[in-house]
Amino acid sequence: MSERYDCTDPSGRAEGVPAAAAAIRRGEVIVLPTDTVYGIGCDAFDATAVASVLAAKGRGRDMPPPVLIPTARTAQGLATAVPDYAQRLMEKFWPGPLTVVLKAQTSLHWDLGETNGTVALRVPDHEVTLELLGDVGPMAVTSANTTGDPAARTVDEALAMLGESVAVYLDAGPSGDGDPSTIIDCTGEAPVTLRLGAIPQADIDAALLPADDVVVAPDDEPADEPVSEPSDELADEPASEPADEPAAAPADEPADEPTPESADETGGTVDTVDEWHDVAQDARPDVAAGPVEPAGSDVPPAPAAESPDVATDERRTDGGAPTQ
Repeated sequence: MSERYDCTDPSGRAEGVPAAAAAIRRGEVIVLPTDTVYGIGCDAFDATAVASVLAAKGRGRDMPPPVLIPTARTAQGLATAVPDYAQRLMEKFWPGPLTVVLKAQTSLHWDLGETNGTVALRVPDHEVTLELLGDVGPMAVTSANTTGDPAARTVDEALAMLGESVAVYLDAGPSGDGDPSTIIDCTGEAPVTLRLGAIPQADIDAALLPADDVVVAPDDEPADEPVSEPSDELADEPASEPADEPAAAPADEPADEPTPESADETGGTVDTVDEWHDVAQDARPDVAAGPVEPAGSDVPPAPAAESPDVATDERRTDGGAPTQ
């Protein structure tokens, strides 16, 4: 029997977030709010749970889900390298509707599907989800809907489509306008836009300009915005699914990066990937959780395009783009 918690009420949130965390540690699937649309997700390091997420949506391994993380620092443990330009984008737009595709650490014990050696990462701009991520660590999350249907913007819509396949529903009220995250491939020497979403290309270009090149307009006239043509490599995305998983966020985006912390069983905090592994293995000894070590070999580059964050933040290996 699925459980539903009203996270718009402080007492409901106080009960719901721990209940969702417990379900995730049991290898179950939950529905959670994001800054774009509602998402369906699980422990990113539990291959069986990831398969359950894809099965609930009616999708295959060729459309692996993106991974939501609590802070930008977590990306350093999940990727083999974070280019300087990717770091600048993350500092500018996280938390928020930006998904970056990086080369994944080959030493990590996870199976998100046919990722071609990459991982799509995002820090969502939603306090309930950030609180949960600070407790359980990286989560594989995609839009809460069944294939061919619009992404859920309310828990009622998610419940109607996903039903008992989900253990816990966290209800934070209606999501935002449902714009998907913008997806940038950061696996090469220069960024490549895979999908334009909530963040326009002009803002991406401006964030990548050297500080000396930024033009400050006089107070009485606005600065000209750099103009950039949308990338020709944008992936086709089903019109029925708002892209990007964790994509249901508040209208305002805090400039400072959130630093949610979670208490481990000894009263400390859990803030690194290997610490999450240790806590997860204590709770679920049957799930392998290996240490994070430098990758021993190069990882194949990301696909030319993909389809998060939540509406459709999934990366396809057939040339499609992440859809969340």
